[in-house]
Amino acid sequence: MRWPPPQDWPHADISRQVLASPHRWHVQETGDGPLILLLHGAGGSTHSLRGLITQLGRARRVVAIDLPGQGFTQLGARHRCGLHTMAADIEKLCQQEGWVPDAIVGHSAGTALALKLSETLLSPRGQPPQVVGINPALDTFDGIAGVLFPAIAKMLAAIPFSASVFSATASNPARIQALIRGTGSDLDDHGLRCYQRLVADRDHVDGTLLMMAQWSLDALVRSLPRLQAQALFIVGSRDGAVPPRVARDAAKHMPKASVIEIEGFGHLVHEEVPELVARHILEFLDS
Repeated sequence: MRWPPPQDWPHADISRQVLASPHRWHVQETGDGPLILLLHGAGGSTHSLRGLITQLGRARRVVAIDLPGQGFTQLGARHRCGLHTMAADIEKLCQQEGWVPDAIVGHSAGTALALKLSETLLSPRGQPPQVVGINPALDTFDGIAGVLFPAIAKMLAAIPFSASVFSATASNPARIQALIRGTGSDLDDHGLRCYQRLVADRDHVDGTLLMMAQWSLDALVRSLPRLQAQALFIVGSRDGAVPPRVARDAAKHMPKASVIEIEGFGHLVHEEVPELVARHILEFLDS
């Protein structure tokens, strides 16, 4: 998507662009106090964190970023969209900007990045930053799907114009609404329009396909029993994208993890009830 964000983009007034090789990052920063780093999921952007930025920014310093190639972050290297390379580039960005997160909050695939970063980043207390995962995508595909899904993403990412074709066919408002409802969530018109803009943008779709093609959770899943970060997983009971059992199963393998389930909401629970999700996050961090 072209820089800068339009004036009606959520929190466009606090947006800025940061060059930290190899990418040009879209960053939104607000508030004072201990730092919370916010990471969206695959195919999203800082817009999906708009409610949390408002709520958490009243009590903490908040930094939200668009992942490489998605939203308004300009991709600088097409081979650096996997979990490990993306986490390394985010860590480099944090070091350059002097960000020392007390906590990292990730949605969906952003939770995997948060947990990976907790292995190498230290909070001001000299301990791993606390991690909050919202509907965490921490499950590997089983059986034939584990072979086919990454292969299909790699194929689409390699085919010229595939992102353009997807953008043209999938950005219809009715299709966007059906896609969101398929995750178990209901969004207002503003939220739906933001997703429509993202899906209509070829560069954003291309970045999302690259992330899907290069994503692998195998090493992270094996490392869960060794992770020392205190973690909280917040899940929506109606999540149609990542079943709540995924968070519960992951928490069982981690030494310091707990799960809160919010009844009646889906994969985008943080967009549906940001006040409630923010309250759970702050209570966890304060505890």
